[in-house]
Amino acid sequence: MISYGWCRGIEDAERMRQLGFDYIECTVVSLNVENPEACRQALPAYLESPLPVSVFSLFFPGDLKLVGPERDAERVKRYVHGTAEALNRIGARTVVLGSGRSRSLPEGWERARGEEQLLRTLDTIADEFQGSGLTLAVEPLNRKESNIVNSVDEAVGLARQINRPAIRVLADFYHMDEEGEALETMERNREWLAHVHVADTGRLSPGTGGYPYGEFAARLKAAGYGGTISAECTVNDPARELEAGLAFMKRHFG
Repeated sequence: MISYGWCRGIEDAERMRQLGFDYIECTVVSLNVENPEACRQALPAYLESPLPVSVFSLFFPGDLKLVGPERDAERVKRYVHGTAEALNRIGARTVVLGSGRSRSLPEGWERARGEEQLLRTLDTIADEFQGSGLTLAVEPLNRKESNIVNSVDEAVGLARQINRPAIRVLADFYHMDEEGEALETMERNREWLAHVHVADTGRLSPGTGGYPYGEFAARLKAAGYGGTISAECTVNDPARELEAGLAFMKRHFG
């Protein structure tokens, strides 16, 4: 059964609950896990949220490099450990790894070396998530946001190499459209899909543009997908768009 959320700040949880959302998707970086005092102050809003904070995105801060000569393996391990502890306390189930600034290959850095560093990061995450019920969803990003992992197939290729239950893949309608990725890739990679992001033309709210939602929904259904779907987009009029966007998603995916 599909569950519906929206990528918003924790301050919007009550409004979203009243509108009928199933969960809210917040950012890991908002937890400030590298600053123990700031994290301690931030946690109560998530622990006491009126709506489950089931999904988190924006895993790594931009200055924490996962690839290239600036990668600090020990900092990555500490950050992942602190994140896993905080998310387990909150009761999150899925964490999205987009973080384009963190994972993009620096100029002159070999792609094979970058992929090997990403695989080490995924292994570290799998170790921390093991037995916790947390799942990482690797997010393919369009080439304007990252120069590596730009398709569902590429993300699945990394997940296959790790081959651990905690490492899965996200399908993002916006990034797929930007890259011209065939929607049937979701059927081909059905066993790897753990989460879905949607938007509409111009990365605006679902139902405000011309994206082929009928085909997207049909492909997801053919893949047997029954998980979480979050809108991730610019919202100009929250009072109107959140309610209308949820109704639109339910009509297409319900």
